[in-house]
Amino acid sequence: MRVITGSARGRRLQTLEGNDVRPTTDKVKEALFSIVQFELEGRRVLDLFAGSGQLGIEALSRGADSCVFVDASKKAIEVVRENLAATNLARKGSVIHGDSLRYLQTSRDRFDLAFLDPPYGTGTLQKALLLLPRLMKPTGVIVCESPRGEELPETVGDFQVWRTYQYSKVTLTVYRVPTREEADADA
Repeated sequence: MRVITGSARGRRLQTLEGNDVRPTTDKVKEALFSIVQFELEGRRVLDLFAGSGQLGIEALSRGADSCVFVDASKKAIEVVRENLAATNLARKGSVIHGDSLRYLQTSRDRFDLAFLDPPYGTGTLQKALLLLPRLMKPTGVIVCESPRGEELPETVGDFQVWRTYQYSKVTLTVYRVPTREEADADA
């Protein structure tokens, strides 16, 4: 696993070991960052269920101003810190060891971009989506990675599914608040 482009381009990232670990493939990561390429510069990012932190680190490498990494696993948090240090991006990252849903319930942070890639098939993604909109700026973007066929809500707060993308067994779902023109066109 490596950083694709930006200030940390080509740097190798540590990964977590185990059967429950499912790092985002380079193909899916490249597609994801093509989708949000104009949403990164100077923005605040949330990498929820961070794992190794590769999505947030890629965003920082591409010009995001800051990223909050949240994960319940102590080992994951250690790996995120190692990866931030190895990419010289530690000063832009805040690492939180704790339950992601609890973080969404108690945080006062506001974000421009959020990545959600929780363990598959647990219902955690749907729960997180219900809690996340209050932390998002109205111009924000939410990107979810889920297994093909998993049902996600069409709307969460003011956010609506903007687009979905299929990559083999993975679906990327992008949520945005519709612009006034888009809302009027749908009416």
